[in-house]
Formats: sequence, structure tokens, C-alpha cells
Amino acid sequence: MASNATVVEQLRGVSRLMVRELGFMGGDFAGTELSPSAVHALIEIEPGEITARELGALLRLEKSSVSRMLRKLVDSGDVLQAAGDDDARVKRLSLTPAGRARVAAIHAFARRQVVDALARLAPGQDRTVLEGMRLYTHALGAAGGPESTARVDVVRGYRTGLIARITAMHADYYARESGFGQRFESVVASGLAEFCNRLESPSNAIWTARKDGDIIGSIAIDGEDLGNDTAHLRWFILDDSARGSGAGKRLLDAAMAFVDERGFSQTHLWTFSGLNAARHLYETRGFTLAEEQPGAQWGKQVLEQRFVRHRP
Repeated sequence: MASNATVVEQLRGVSRLMVRELGFMGGDFAGTELSPSAVHALIEIEPGEITARELGALLRLEKSSVSRMLRKLVDSGDVLQAAGDDDARVKRLSLTPAGRARVAAIHAFARRQVVDALARLAPGQDRTVLEGMRLYTHALGAAGGPESTARVDVVRGYRTGLIARITAMHADYYARESGFGQRFESVVASGLAEFCNRLESPSNAIWTARKDGDIIGSIAIDGEDLGNDTAHLRWFILDDSARGSGAGKRLLDAAMAFVDERGFSQTHLWTFSGLNAARHLYETRGFTLAEEQPGAQWGKQVLEQRFVRHRP
């Protein structure tokens, strides 16, 4: 569809002004002396141990640019860089205490900046701004094809609101599809909260699928609760908007890569009969049905199923 030439020029002008107002043209950025790419890198490293390669792909930076930037962040004491357990060429990144303090200050600065700007708008215009920026960002990404428009990032680690969001996705889906109620929601919330308190253990990890910063899917590996060198796959869920996007496959593949990297001999998961799409996905990743039994641990009688995947 042809665009109005006046609108095109106005959008270009607004974009240039936004870039200047946000500090991308130089000087202090996000209240720091860091470059915009370094600030974005720290924010992406914060949730968990991302690799240098993953960071480069996420920020769309060349390998050499990522290496130079990370060298400065390591030298400044903000980032730790360690070799992967199975491949010394893989560099895993995490924040130091100083780095976490710096990122906390960046978040505080950015929130103040947004709050101050929104306060100058009329009531209701904040949602208009949000929706407009989402639409325009999607349109810019569409140059790479339909997949770019629906870009979903799979990110490891905790983020604020994760427990509530994952619990809500489970509660909404299973209330509609299986008639589960408060008991099920409470089991999910309490179990997930307890697990998140153990995320510092190298045997545990959680991933979320995110679109426009919103969580639209999750999966976790609990390497402690079953014992006997057995990983427990838990809280695998997708929002309705993410079904058919491939996000489920990417989440499951991330979890299985972690299981194999940590060397677990088996991976178990509990589900129940009737979730055929999920069962098919499990079976394509090497899971087989090990047992079935009636149970009501989720607040309603169902045919519970345990699937097992052995180490390849």
C-alpha cells in the first residue's frame, strides 16, 4: 500500500528526534558513560547465562564488535566471561555484583524517563503510544519476511513478573480446556515460586519465550527434586497467541540442550491424557510414555502420564 509522502517525512523526523532524546547520538546514555550497545548488552545478560554468540544475534552485532564490547565490560568489572562446560570456545556471560548494581541503576533511570514522559500525555494516550510503537516496530522488522514480524526470543533466567505470568497462562488454559480451578492454580504458583528460589543451582534453569518483551511461553528444568541423576521438565506452557509459531519447539529444544549439556541420564515429565499436540511434540524429542495412572494432584481426576527421555 502506498504511503502518504507527508506521513513518511513526519515519521522520519519523529524517529530522528526520538533517537536524540534517548541519547543515542552521544553523551550520557541511560544515565551511564556506556555506549547504547553496551547498555543493551548488560540488560540482556542480566536474566541468566547467555553466550556471546547468542548476545551478538540478539543485538544484531558482528562477532568482532561483540568481542570488543565484552572486553570493555569485563575490564570494567561488570561482566564475567567463562568457558562453557563442554566447549571452551563457547563463552558464557553473567553479571558481577557491580554489574547488577549498574543494571539496577539503568532500569531505574529508564523507568523515570518513561514515567516522566507519560505524565505529560492526556489520559489514555499511553496505550496509544504503546500500540503505535509496537505496530511500527513490527513493520520495520517485516523487511526480513513474515518470521521477522512475529519475532519471538527465547531467553533463559528469571525476570520480574515471571511467576505471576506463567501461573496465569497455566490457570487460563487449563481452566478452559480441562476444567481445573483454584487448587491447580495454587499448585502451579507455589511450586514455581519454590523452584525460582533455587535457580542459582547450576542444575536448574528456566526459559521464557518473549514477544515485544511480554512472556508468551515458558519451560523449566528442575535438576534437583527427583534426584538419581534425573531432570524434571516442568511448567511447559504457551499463550494462545504463540501457538503455531514454533515457540514451543524452541523452548523444548533449549531445555533438552541444557539437559544434555549437564549430562543428566534421564528426563521425566508429568502430564495427563488428552493433550495430544503436546504429546506429539514430546515424542519427537525422544520422550516415551512410561506409566499411566488415575490421579487428582491438580484438583480434578485425570489419567496422569509420565514420559521419560533417556540421554542420547
